[in-house]
Amino acid sequence: MKYNLLGNTGLKVSELCLGTMTYGGTGWAAAIGNLGQAAVDEQMKRALDAGINFIDTANVYSEGLSEELTGQALHNLGISRHDVVLATKVRGKMGEGPNDAGLTRKHILQQVDDSLRRLKTDYIDLYQTHSYDPLTPLEETLRALDDLVRSGKVRYIGASNVAAWQLMKALSYSTYNHVEKYVSLQAYYTVAGRDLERELIPLLQDQKVGLLVWSPLAGGFLSGKFTRENQNAEGARRSNFDFPPVDKERAFDVLDVLRPLADAKGVSVAQVALAWLLHQPAVTSVIIGAKKMEQLEDNLKAVDVQLTPDDLQKLSEASQLAPEYPGWMLDFTKGDRQA
Repeated sequence: MKYNLLGNTGLKVSELCLGTMTYGGTGWAAAIGNLGQAAVDEQMKRALDAGINFIDTANVYSEGLSEELTGQALHNLGISRHDVVLATKVRGKMGEGPNDAGLTRKHILQQVDDSLRRLKTDYIDLYQTHSYDPLTPLEETLRALDDLVRSGKVRYIGASNVAAWQLMKALSYSTYNHVEKYVSLQAYYTVAGRDLERELIPLLQDQKVGLLVWSPLAGGFLSGKFTRENQNAEGARRSNFDFPPVDKERAFDVLDVLRPLADAKGVSVAQVALAWLLHQPAVTSVIIGAKKMEQLEDNLKAVDVQLTPDDLQKLSEASQLAPEYPGWMLDFTKGDRQA
């Protein structure tokens, strides 16, 4: 297991991160997983034994139950709080009241205390805004997050699921107003869905912001269970919960390359898909989540899969994005200004 710096900080996180969306199984998360405490304890112990030191959850996962199970597992296993980097999120709807969602100061300050209680800890290493809130002024959100860092309840702040202009606006506000900056972005990225490369990855690399990848197997589409002939694999989560959106024709083209590579290396399709992400220079950590121990075991082996330049080229050609403006114009005009 390798450890990477989280954005422009000195904090080291494992290249694989344990995701907890399969913990609990209440509300909308029931379609994703319903692991109870015993299974969570077993999964977390295996992940930590493999070298993972990074755990990601959110207050909206199973209506807070995921956080409870995560915190209890660390307690049950006797894990020192300082040996793990614990991340959670805020923004989603956590009640029926008019102020029970969003990125207002009121909601953030209430939810951080609720998350701390559920996680059985007195601080959160990485507190992430789960998406954009169009109703709340950016400065209100960032100043509330800055207060949490100053109070010691939060160590670092991160963003998730935002557009490049929204993230850059936030980074600029923090710089010029001397408040805490987002150190990471949690976003959807996979060899079957490379939209992040258009605007966000250049921004992350320019601004030294870390990238945490969610749904690296495209909601299970790259698990190896799906083929053109079998597009509704029995028992696969995507068969019941078709998310995130995938250009399936392009994804099948990618699978046509992934399978021979996996066979040649004696590994699973999922391992090669995860390894592709681990070979991308912008990626800090890849979040893996599993309903079954065998899935977790398989995913953990991705760190040992080496892809050659030829392997990466084949995957790049099968998955490359269609040219879009202004990207194609920038490529066309940059020739006379290269170092």
